[in-house]
Amino acid sequence: MLQGLLLIILYQVVKQQGRLLLRLDDLDHRLTHAGLVAGPGTSTEHGGLELGTLVSSPRLPDPEGRLISLDDYCGKRVLLVYWNPDCVFCELLAPGLAQLQADLRTSDVQLVLASLGGAESNRQLAGEHGLTCPILLLSDDSPLVRETFREQGTPVAYLLDEQGKVAQPVAAGGDEVLALARGALGNRVKRIRLPGERPLSASRIERNGLKAGTTAPAFQLPDLRGGTVALDDYRGRRVLLVFSDPHCGPCEELAPHLVRIHRQHRDTGLVVLMVTRGDVEENRREADRYRIAFPVALQERWKLS
Repeated sequence: MLQGLLLIILYQVVKQQGRLLLRLDDLDHRLTHAGLVAGPGTSTEHGGLELGTLVSSPRLPDPEGRLISLDDYCGKRVLLVYWNPDCVFCELLAPGLAQLQADLRTSDVQLVLASLGGAESNRQLAGEHGLTCPILLLSDDSPLVRETFREQGTPVAYLLDEQGKVAQPVAAGGDEVLALARGALGNRVKRIRLPGERPLSASRIERNGLKAGTTAPAFQLPDLRGGTVALDDYRGRRVLLVFSDPHCGPCEELAPHLVRIHRQHRDTGLVVLMVTRGDVEENRREADRYRIAFPVALQERWKLS
C-alpha cells in the first residue's frame, strides 16, 4: 500500500511539474510579445557572451577530415550554431537551416555548425537534410565548448560580424536560432515553421499518457551490457517505466532518485526499468556514474517512446 502511494505521489509531482513548466513557458512568451520582458537572446540570461566579444577557433576537422577555422571566414558575417546530431531539437531545426542556407550565402552570411558527435553522425544528418555548410567537429575540451558555449545546451547560435565579434545576443532553441537567421536576412524570407510545429489545440499527441488499465505495448530492446530487455519478462509485477536521454538535464536530476527507489523497493516486487537513446558508451558511462543497477534498455532514436 505504501509503495503504491509513493508511486502515485511521484507520478503526480512529475506531472504537475511538467504542467507548471509549460505554463511558465507560455507566460514568458506572452510577456515577451507584449514587450514587458526581454525575450531569449536579448541579454546574457542564457549565459551568452557580451556583444562585441571576439569569437575565434583553432583549426578543427570537418566530417571529411579537412581542417577549418572560424578565422577563415573573416570579412563575412557568420551564423555560428552549436550543434549535436544526437539532439532531437537540432534534428527538427535542420530542415529550416537547410532552406535558409542559400539566402544566407547570397547575403554574405556564412552558416557554420560547431558540432559535437562523430564525423559519421554529422555527415548523415547533414546529408539527410541537404545541409552543405561547414561543420566543425568539437571535442568536450574544445575552446569553443569551454569559452563560447560554456554550459549551453544545443541548439544555440551567435551572429558574428565581419571581424568575428558577437553582433547579436545568443539565440537559444530552434525557434530563436531560426529567428536569428531570418534577422540576418532582413525581410527576404517568410517565417519557416519547424517540422510538426502546430498550435497545442491542433496537436494529436496524447499528453496525459496511456489511460489507466491500458495494456502497455510489448517491446524487446538491447540493454547496455549486451543482453536484451523485454517487457513481457516483467508481466505480473509492478513496473516503473522511465524514458530518459543522456543529454536531458532533468533526467540527470531524476537518476539518483530512481536509484534510491530501486534500492528501497526491489524486494517488494517493484521493478524500475529505464529506456534511453543515443550512444551505448555514453549511456553506459551515465549508468556507471549514478551506479544504476536496474535494467536500462536502448531504443533507436525515439521509436518506442
